[in-house]
Amino acid sequence: MTYSSGGLIQATDYNGFVSTGTPNINAVWSTGSTDSGWGQTAVSTVSVGGTVTATQWASLVNTLASMGSQTGTTITSRSAPTAGQTISVLAAVSTDITNCNTNRANAAAVGSTSTTWTGAAAKTTTTGTGTAAWTITWTQTVTFASADAARYFFNGGGRIYITMNKSSTGLDSDADWNTFIGKVGTISFTGIAGSKTLAGVAYTGTSRQGGTGGTQTTLSTATGWYALTAGAAATTIFQLNDDLSAYTGDTVIITAAKNAGSTAITFVTTWNSTARTGAGQNTQISGGTDTTSPFTAYGTAPVVLCRFVPPSTTVLTTASWGTPTVASTAV
Repeated sequence: MTYSSGGLIQATDYNGFVSTGTPNINAVWSTGSTDSGWGQTAVSTVSVGGTVTATQWASLVNTLASMGSQTGTTITSRSAPTAGQTISVLAAVSTDITNCNTNRANAAAVGSTSTTWTGAAAKTTTTGTGTAAWTITWTQTVTFASADAARYFFNGGGRIYITMNKSSTGLDSDADWNTFIGKVGTISFTGIAGSKTLAGVAYTGTSRQGGTGGTQTTLSTATGWYALTAGAAATTIFQLNDDLSAYTGDTVIITAAKNAGSTAITFVTTWNSTARTGAGQNTQISGGTDTTSPFTAYGTAPVVLCRFVPPSTTVLTTASWGTPTVASTAV
C-alpha cells in the first residue's frame, strides 16, 4: 500500500482497509465467511482511480470504532473527517483492523435470554417400573432462518445453553436424582472452539458453568458450531455420572448435531438410570408440575430447557441473525 504520512490517499489504500486487504473491515463487519462476519451493512468501496471523500473516510472511522465497541477492543482514538476538511493520514488503521479481527468472536455485550419454545420441556409423569433401568430423552432443535443467519448469530456472540431441574418427591429415587441434577449446572454452546469472552464471561466451544460434583467424563470444549459437520452424526458434548457409590451408573448425556443445511442444531439430552437390585433400590422417580413456555420458573417435574442468548443490537443494529426458534420433546 502507498498509505503513509505525507502521501496521497488513493482508492487502493482505502479499499484495502475496507474490503481487499487481509484482514479487512467488511470481512468482519459485513457478510464475511464461516466464523467471520456479523451481517451488517458493508462499508462502500471507491472506484479505481476515484477520489476518497471525507464522507467515505468517516464511514470507515465510525465502523472501525463500532467494531472496537462490539469486541471490547481498545483502538486508536480518532475523529471522523467531515465534508470540507482536508483529509490527513490516520494512524494505526491497519493495526486496529487486525486487532478487531483477532477479537471478532468476543462480544462486550449480549442480548436478552429467550424464554419460549414449542412442545414439551418437562416429563410430568412417573418414570420407571420397580427396579428396572429407564431413560428420559429430550430432543431440542434450534432453527435459524438461513445458514448465514446461524453464522451471524454465533459470530456476533450468540450462545445456546441447556439447563435442567428436578425437585419432585415421593418415590425412592427422587432424592438422589434431585441431588444429581442439581450438580449439572449450565451447559453452554457457542461458535468457535477457542476461548472467547461474551459479556465478561469466558466460554469455549462447549462450556460448563456453575456445576459442581458428579463425575464428569465428557466436556467437549473443542466442539462449537463450526466444529460440527453439517449432516453428520451427533457428537457427545457432555456426560456426567452420579458420584454416589450406589448410583454411579446413572448418567446425564448431551449430544449435538448440525443439520445438512447448516440451519439448525439438535441437542439430545438423556437421563439414564441403571437397574437396581436389593431392598430399597427401586429406580422409579416421580413426575410433578410442568415448566411452561414462556419460562418464568421451574416446575417440580424432570425438565431440560434449551434457550439462547442472541447478540446485542446496541452495536450490531441490524439483527441479521433473525429470531431462532426452539422446539422440544420429552419422552
